[in-house]
Amino acid sequence: MATLRSPDGRPPRERPTRAEAIVDLAAIRHNVATLRGYAEGAQLMTVVKADGYGHGIVPVAQAARAAGADWIGAAVLEEALDLRDAGDTGPIFCWLTTPGEPLAEAIAEGIDLSAGAPWEIDELAAGVVDRPARVHLKIDTGMSRGGAVPEEWPALIRAALREQAAGRIEIKGIWSHLANSDEPKSEVNDSQLATFTHAIEVAESFGVEAEFKHLANSGATLALPETHFNLVRPGVATYGLSPFGHSKPAAELGLRPAMTLKARLAMVKRVPAGVGVSYGLTWTAPRPSNLGLIPLGYGDGLPRHASNGAPVQFHDARRSIVGRICMDQCVVNLEDDDVAPGDEVVLFGPGASGEPSVDDWADAARTINYEIVTRLGPRIPRRYVDTAPMTGPASGPGER
Repeated sequence: MATLRSPDGRPPRERPTRAEAIVDLAAIRHNVATLRGYAEGAQLMTVVKADGYGHGIVPVAQAARAAGADWIGAAVLEEALDLRDAGDTGPIFCWLTTPGEPLAEAIAEGIDLSAGAPWEIDELAAGVVDRPARVHLKIDTGMSRGGAVPEEWPALIRAALREQAAGRIEIKGIWSHLANSDEPKSEVNDSQLATFTHAIEVAESFGVEAEFKHLANSGATLALPETHFNLVRPGVATYGLSPFGHSKPAAELGLRPAMTLKARLAMVKRVPAGVGVSYGLTWTAPRPSNLGLIPLGYGDGLPRHASNGAPVQFHDARRSIVGRICMDQCVVNLEDDDVAPGDEVVLFGPGASGEPSVDDWADAARTINYEIVTRLGPRIPRRYVDTAPMTGPASGPGER
C-alpha cells in the first residue's frame, strides 16, 4: 500500500494499489550502457523529459548516471531544477523556454540552456547574476520547430558573440533535431545533416568555438553514426522502446523495456450472449462470457482509441479490452476463465512472459510507443525494482 499526502500534519492515508507501473531500474541501466556502445566515443545525454517518459524523472536520471550517462536532458526548466534539487550535480541540458520565464535560477545552477533566436540570447543575458549562462545555439535544419532558420542563423550567432564578449554567456554547443531518424534511409536525414554541418562551418567562420555539437536522437544514435558528432541525445530507447516500431524491435537493438503496467480487477461478472458493454454499447458479447472490470481508464492515461481490441494478459492467456475505455475504468473479456475480483491482469510489460508489449498497445491505439508510457497519469503509483543489482558502488554524477 502506498500513502497519500495529508494536510495539517495528519498521518498520511494509505493508498490502495488498484494498479501500478513497475519500473525496472536495471533495464534503464542496461539500456544506457547499450546506447553508450552505439555512441562510438561520443558523450551520451539521457533524455528524461515528461517525468522520464512516464517512468519517473529522478529515479531514471539516477540510474542513467550510474550507467555512465554524461549528460541528462530535460525539456523544461522545472524538470532541470528538480534534478538539481534531487542532488544531480552533473551536466544538464534544458531546451524549451518561452518569453519571460525565470532563467536566473537555472543559470545560477549551471544548467545548460538553448537559444534559437536573438531574443532568447537577450533573456539569457538578462538572467545572469554571478556566472555566465551556458548556451547551446539551435539551428533549424528542416524540422521547422525550434531553432533559427539558416537565413537567420548569422543574426543569432552575432547576438551570442556580443553577449559572450560582455561575459554574460558562454557558447557551449551547437545543436539541432532530426525529423525522420525513425526512417534511417530517408533522404531527409542527409539533408538535415548537411544543413547542420554547414551551420557549424558558418558559426566557426564567425569565431564560435562550441565544445559540443549534437544532432542525434534515439533513432540516429542507433542507426545513423554519421550524425553522432561528439554528443548524442537518446530518449525513448533509454526506456527499452524501439524508435523504429516493429520494423526493428527493441530486442534486436539490445534494449530491454523497463515498464510493466498491472491492475487488479475491481469486479467480475458473467453475462449472457447479446449483452452490450460500456458507453455506446460498441461491443456485444457473442456468447456467455466472464467480464472483468479494470480500474484504469483514459483519466489514467489509457488511450481511448485502444477501445475494443487493446490486449491484456490474464494468467497465461491474451484477452482483449471490449467496449469503450472510460475515464476511470475499462472492461476485459475473460471468456470462460476462472476469475475472481482482485485477480491481477497485466496490460503491458517487456513481453518475456507472453504479456502484451507497449508496442501492442500503440498498435491498438494507432499511435507510437512513446505516447503509451508518457501519458500514464499520477493516479498510477510507480514502483521501482532492480532485477540485477549493481555489485559495486554506483558512479555518481560528475562535478561541474
